[in-house]
Formats: sequence, structure tokens, C-alpha cells
Amino acid sequence: MDNLFEKSDVLNSPVDAMVFDASREKFPIEKHWHYFVEIIYLHQGSVEYTCSDRSGRLEKGGMAIFPPKAVHSIRSGEDELPVYSLLKFDVNRLRISSDYSPGFGEVFRRAEGHPDAHMTFDAEQCRAIGAEALIGQCIDEMSNRRYGYGTVMDANLYILLNRVVRLWMDRGFSLEHSSARANSDPIYSITEYIDAHYSEELKVTELAEMCGISYSHFAKSFKSIYRQSCRQFINYLRVSKAADYLIFTDHDLNRISQETGFSDCSHFIRVFRSIKGVTPGKYRAANRQ
Repeated sequence: MDNLFEKSDVLNSPVDAMVFDASREKFPIEKHWHYFVEIIYLHQGSVEYTCSDRSGRLEKGGMAIFPPKAVHSIRSGEDELPVYSLLKFDVNRLRISSDYSPGFGEVFRRAEGHPDAHMTFDAEQCRAIGAEALIGQCIDEMSNRRYGYGTVMDANLYILLNRVVRLWMDRGFSLEHSSARANSDPIYSITEYIDAHYSEELKVTELAEMCGISYSHFAKSFKSIYRQSCRQFINYLRVSKAADYLIFTDHDLNRISQETGFSDCSHFIRVFRSIKGVTPGKYRAANRQ
């Protein structure tokens, strides 16, 4: 399945949101897979899709969800080329406040293949959950990147996914045995912990202990799942947070390095430049013009 793998930059940009116009982009979308959730909302035309062992057709106003690691493809369902909104994001990054509710990552793992957890929604269902507006707001926020855009995008994702899960539950899907501590593999939720504690000292050995596995097993499993080392994940996340500080605050580099968990300012500058290709100072100047 590796030759179908699609690389992503969801660590540096945790949510990707755009409008896909098949007349201007490479199309059809051949079979591929990735570690993030993909959601499409169809504005024009129709599409025929495959997802794992399923296939179907999506009409204008409908929405489809492709779960993590599901091999999928998209083709036109008629002569008119489709136009659709597209969201891609790491579902494990989205946390639920209650310790007694399963995270979205666990919910999606349990939902895949469940008869009551359909991954496609017709126009009427999409209107009921406000899918077009929520997805559209994510795209607007990504395009404009104004203050707090990441928070607004996350808020819309929380609302959209909650409404999807409630639709599933109305059909009979149950979360009764999906407690937050009952994840099939804790390594899938360790990114939630990293995201919540990125400003603190994070040792990979201690993260491995939290997952109840050896360091070598943790390192190998993490790289297999996320296609980079845990340390790279942490650095990408910290740099992403630092980029927002550079754009939206007047904090100096010393304070930003402290706020984002770097050991010192020199380390922060070195890691930032290795990921962004420019120094923090140049990045701030370029993005404040």
C-alpha cells in the first residue's frame, strides 16, 4: 500500500482547506491513502468514489468523509467536471474536554465499517448539520489567515464532527464502550498530549512510557503512523505555534522560544529556519507586510 501513500504537511499546517476545481487541477483523483481525515462537499457536478471496499456516487450538495488510512479515489460522475470544498486534517489532534467521552480519533476508528456510521451524506442531511457553511468558513479562515484563524477553524471542525457523530448515534451507532481510556492503541492519541503540552519539556522516552511500550517500539510505531519521528513532530508543532506568535504578537524571540517549549533562543532560531527556510525575524517581516 506504500506506493499509494500521499504525503501531507498537516503538522506544519494542521488543517488544509480549499476549493478544488477539477477543470483546473489534476483529475481524476487516483487511488491513494493518507493518515488524515479528508472531507469533500460537492458544489457542482457529481462524483463517483471508492473508499476501501465501498463505492458510491455523490451528488451536488452532498458530503463524503474518507477516514484515515482508507484507500480512496474520486472520478467525475457525468460530463460536467466537479467543483468541491476540501478539508484535510489530523483527527487525533482534536481533543474532547470530557475524560468520559472518546476522542474523535477513537470514534472514527470504531465507526469505520460500522453499518450505522455512514461516511456519505445527501444534500438534505448536509443542510441539517450546516455542512456547507462550516466548511466554507474553514476555507475563508485559511485563505485570510487573520488573528485566531486556527482556533476558528478548529471550532468549526468540532461542530461539524459533533453533528456527524450525533447523526450516526441517531441511526444506532453507540459510544457506550468507547471510553477515552479505551483506545485500541494509545500511540494514536499521544499527539493529543503533545499538542496540549508542547510548551513544556517533552522527552520521547517519557512519551513511550505513557503509551506503555519500549522506546524502540514507540519510535518505530510513531514513524510508521506519522511518517516522521516523534521529535520531528514536536518541532513542527512548536514551529507552527511560534509562527502565530511571530505574526500576531510583538513578543521578542526569547519569549516566543520559552512559550513554545524550545530550550533556548538559539535552538529556536535553528529549528525554525530548518523547517521554514528563513529565520523567525525574516518570517515575521514577510508576513506582516
